[in-house]
Amino acid sequence: MAESDLQQFRAKVSQLVAFVALSDADPDVEQALRDCSSHHEVVALASRHGFEIGRRWGEHLPPAVQGADNLLASTCPPPGEERLDLLLDTPDLRLERIHSCAWSTPAGQWQSQALEEWVLVLRGGARLAFADEPTSRELVAGDTLRIAPGRLHRVEATDPAPGTLWLALHWRSGL
Repeated sequence: MAESDLQQFRAKVSQLVAFVALSDADPDVEQALRDCSSHHEVVALASRHGFEIGRRWGEHLPPAVQGADNLLASTCPPPGEERLDLLLDTPDLRLERIHSCAWSTPAGQWQSQALEEWVLVLRGGARLAFADEPTSRELVAGDTLRIAPGRLHRVEATDPAPGTLWLALHWRSGL
């Protein structure tokens, strides 16, 4: 492990330990923690009390990026929304950059497409559910997933600002 990674790991563990100690000592904080229903709510609660626990292991804060040709140069959409940027569109392939901010598929709805789909999480994280699987899948930066045509799926949650940044490739089966 590189020294910088070790220091990042130690800092996060220290912040987590201190936040747990506060929740043990303060019944109001403990109850607020019990009331959290997602990782993001816990991160927000910790932040309100001065603790930084939000970054996942190995996730580095991105450098400032500029320019339309940089995949990471994307302004976060408003909470509850996502923006799709079409990067390539041919008769055989479609490549999209999707930026989601605290977005989810509307309750009770499932997505399905006629094309093969491969997604890569460039930044942030998401929770996806498939109609044919008993539990949801957690995806973080660097994770990929292939979705077969017609497979029912839904996005249960994406990260709040700065959001989740995806790369999605679509193609016809058999190519």
